[in-house]
Order: sequence, then structure tokens, then C-alpha cells
Amino acid sequence: MNNRFVVLVFLALVATMAVWAQRAKPTKPAQPAQAAESQTPVAKQPQAKSKGEAEALMAVFNAQDPDTRLKAIETLLSKFNDTEFKAVAMQLAAATYQQKNDFDNMVIWAERTLEADPNSFAAMLMLATGIASRTREFDLDREEKLARAEKYARTAEEVLKTALKPNPSLTDEQWEAAKKDIRAQAHEALAMAAIPRKKYDVAIAEFRTAVEMASTPDPTSLVRLGLVYNMAGKYDEAIATLDKVMTAADVPPQIKQYAQAERVRAIQNKAAGAKPAAPPAAAAPPQVEIKKP
Repeated sequence: MNNRFVVLVFLALVATMAVWAQRAKPTKPAQPAQAAESQTPVAKQPQAKSKGEAEALMAVFNAQDPDTRLKAIETLLSKFNDTEFKAVAMQLAAATYQQKNDFDNMVIWAERTLEADPNSFAAMLMLATGIASRTREFDLDREEKLARAEKYARTAEEVLKTALKPNPSLTDEQWEAAKKDIRAQAHEALAMAAIPRKKYDVAIAEFRTAVEMASTPDPTSLVRLGLVYNMAGKYDEAIATLDKVMTAADVPPQIKQYAQAERVRAIQNKAAGAKPAAPPAAAAPPQVEIKKP
């Protein structure tokens, strides 16, 4: 999954838990959350109902590593089955498993999130991206899985159109930027769903839309775009796209390493007049691995 999107989901959920856990502490009177000056409607915020629930929420917030966080979430949900934070906690569990690259448990928790909150666009996009990136050309259930991924991606984008601002601490500008990044992730999922079908022109168009739509282009999206240009035999476009990654500031060294490897492959294929071919798995950037269809 797009690194920026994972961070966005994680921080938003933890921030929501922290605010309401602090408000629920019995030693202080509950204070209304301070909303930024805004004309944008804010979603109803959940509330802790007891000191014990507030302490369980703080345990989630204070977790220093993914496994501790997951254990704290399990404790919260088992002890406080009627918590108003149920969907939030499940979504955070799914995002944590995504962070751990544990696809099976991510799916379990994302689906549980949608049972609790059918409008969770974050859960939809975790499922869309995860399913699309792991579907291969010769999977017997390829079309079933890709159709499912596409449905999640398109539904997430549709739900986002009327989604309320999830946290009052977000400014309108931050929320608009976040929505751009979330929509970009939906288009990345659609691009990845096109790859096992060898619909490279569709994948290129969707990746380009994702790059152009994002509030700040993610270098991993550009690497994936360059990779698909290579798959389509469009080597000049691949080289130009990957050059942008290589010359951009603040790109993690690991991402530049993938970009450089893919750029070299494009140059070699162009010189040899090679036919379009899928790259090896090692050419895909971290988090979302695009393997040979």
C-alpha cells in the first residue's frame, strides 16, 4: 500500500483515540474538542464510557510497536464489546497488519471493519490494494478477485465524495489534501488490477491519474508507473518517469535503488529492441510488490 496513505490512516486513527481517551479521563472534566476554523461538517466523534475503557484506549495509543498495539486492540474489543471505538479499533488493527505485511490478517480485520462501518473507505482501499497486488495472470479465480478489488476501490472513491471530516483537529486544507491522496490510492488499486490482465494502457492511465491527483506525488507511484511503461515496451516513457525519481529530493535510498534498477532495465531493453515483458519481482518498490503476471 502507498506509504503516505498508511501513515495517514494510522495517524488519524491514533489521534482520534488519543483525543477521546483524554476526554474520558475521570480526573478531568470532559472538554469539547477544539475544532479548527472550518465550514466543513465533522463526523460525530466516539466517546469512552468509563475509566476502564479510557485506560484501554490509552494502551492502544501508547503502544510502542505493532504487536503491542494489536494486543491492546484485542483487549479493548474483548473487554468493551459495545465501545463506540469498535470500527476505529478494527481499522487500526487492519492498518497495523498492513504495516506488518500480513495480508491474511489485514483482510480479516478490514472485513470486520466494514461489518462495523460499511462506509470505511480506508478499509476498502486496504482490501482493494492488497487483493489487486497479489492476484496473478493464471490464478483460476483471477477475475473474481480483480472484480472484488475494483469494486472496493470504486466504492471507496464514491463514499469519499460525501465523507465528513473525520477529526475536528484537521483543517479544511488538510482534509482536502487527504482526500486527494485517498482518491489517488483508489486509482493505484485500479492500476494494479489491470496488470494481471495485461491491460498495460489502462494501468498506465490509472497510475498517471494517481500521480497527478495526489496532493504530493509519491515516488513509489512514479516507480510503479515506470515499471508498467517497461511492461508495455514504452521504454522512453519509462526512462523519463524513473529519471524524475532519481533526481527528486528526499526520496528514500531504497526507492531510488528500485528506480535505478528499473531504469537500467529500460535502457537495456530499448538498446536491444526487446519486446515488452514483465519485470522480475525485485524491480517492484517496497510495500506493494508487482510480480510477473
